[in-house]
Amino acid sequence: MDFESVRPVDIEKRSFEIITRELEDAGIVLDERTAFVTKRCIHTSADFEYTSTLTFSEGAVDEMKRLIKGGACIVTDTNMALAGINKKRLASFGGEAFCFMADEDVAVRAKELGITRAAVSMEKASRLGRDVIFAIGNAPTALIKLYEMMEEKIFVPKFVIGVPVGFVNVVWAKELFLGGDVPYIINRGRKGGSSIAAAICNAVIYEME
Repeated sequence: MDFESVRPVDIEKRSFEIITRELEDAGIVLDERTAFVTKRCIHTSADFEYTSTLTFSEGAVDEMKRLIKGGACIVTDTNMALAGINKKRLASFGGEAFCFMADEDVAVRAKELGITRAAVSMEKASRLGRDVIFAIGNAPTALIKLYEMMEEKIFVPKFVIGVPVGFVNVVWAKELFLGGDVPYIINRGRKGGSSIAAAICNAVIYEME
């Protein structure tokens, strides 16, 4: 592989050109409605497996765009994902991004109940009184708590991005939402992460511009 001289301003564009070419060479044809999301996940991870594992509910991208245009906020389960989301561009649509993992009241309640901060963060997010897009890239317990609140008819999220990474309950937690009524973007299997959660959010926000 030869060295390629690319201006800093053109690196991202060139990366997407390479991704597109390699997909074509492999004979992989993406759904044009969701291709830009999948490509950004590949760009973030250099992992082409997302072409087969990233799963979208019917009309997911259009629904996420509608929510953002309406000023919906995004709640993440890690400060890393929060840092990765382009909050300035989200704000241009009237939205905000939050992560409650480091909040003292969350830590206290999690210790009292013997559950994860991620689960308590979901409870706190449910009380925002706003439309919420949940971007979960780390904690399957966050997805489980959201599902439990739905089952108990306490709260129904407007949209779920479920891409936690790991080994314990990760695959099972993601599958709770597959085929359900809540619009979703889910990455089946063990892969994902905070960077992927942020990448999905940014892909949709950038596409809207």
